[in-house]
Amino acid sequence: MRLSFLAAAMLAAAPALAQDLRGPDAFADIADETARSEALFAEMGKVLTHPRCLNCHPVEGGPTQGDRMQAHNPPVIRGEADFGAVGMNCTTCHGSQNVSFTGSPGSIPGHEPWALAPISMGWVGRSLGEICAQMKDPERNGGKTLEQLHEHNAEDGLVAWGWDPGEGREPAPGSQKIFGELTRAWIDSGAACPS
Repeated sequence: MRLSFLAAAMLAAAPALAQDLRGPDAFADIADETARSEALFAEMGKVLTHPRCLNCHPVEGGPTQGDRMQAHNPPVIRGEADFGAVGMNCTTCHGSQNVSFTGSPGSIPGHEPWALAPISMGWVGRSLGEICAQMKDPERNGGKTLEQLHEHNAEDGLVAWGWDPGEGREPAPGSQKIFGELTRAWIDSGAACPS
């Protein structure tokens, strides 16, 4: 009995990382199109506010790392073009693929390219409504149209990395396929932002 209580307490204290990601069909019964669109974006928010995304979407400073979003070790700065400081670019440590540690658990994440999201796309500490408005704004989303945003969410390899983050990291909820389908349904229902 005591072991069950301890296990339950540990699960309750663990960060709520592993979440299911429902597909667009789960929202089909919402008759009001704006309400459905808002609900679809809220579901997308499970991915957007997960550490796999937030670690590289800081509002200020450099990246964080790990499931608990601790300060990057070694300490790094954003640098020119969101690629790290001269002589300590992201690619100094991050290669084109994940590399497992030798002799201990964990890995160094990797993908080609590897860089921080532009500061205009910082999400840490922002509400889902603020993230949504930012994602829709070409002035703050890298000049993307909604169609280009869908393509980014559904097909971009760096986004896909969130579901294959290497040993020692919790993947983002669901899959990139479901995330892309949610993005498509959100756009098709008016791309409304949650309040």
